[in-house]
Amino acid sequence: MMRSDLLSYAGSYEEPHFLESCTLCSKPLGHNSDIYMYRGNTPFCSQECRQEQIECDEAKERRWKIASSKKTKSTETTKKSTTVQTGTLVASN
Repeated sequence: MMRSDLLSYAGSYEEPHFLESCTLCSKPLGHNSDIYMYRGNTPFCSQECRQEQIECDEAKERRWKIASSKKTKSTETTKKSTTVQTGTLVASN
């Protein structure tokens, strides 16, 4: 019986400890092996897995910034097209 089965069978389920497996590849982390951490509490089994996650996060952040800047430009364009000028009009015969 697996550990998770025992926990479920006992009537309560506990989440596995966050240092039990690599966040990216789910490889079990050994008790006497190096653990590579990222952003505080995200464990990885190797420098390669950690670097892959860093690159994914950076790409996601770049896409978010591009999308955000497009929204800002779109909003500015909308504001420009709805500009109303006020003033006094004088007409004479």
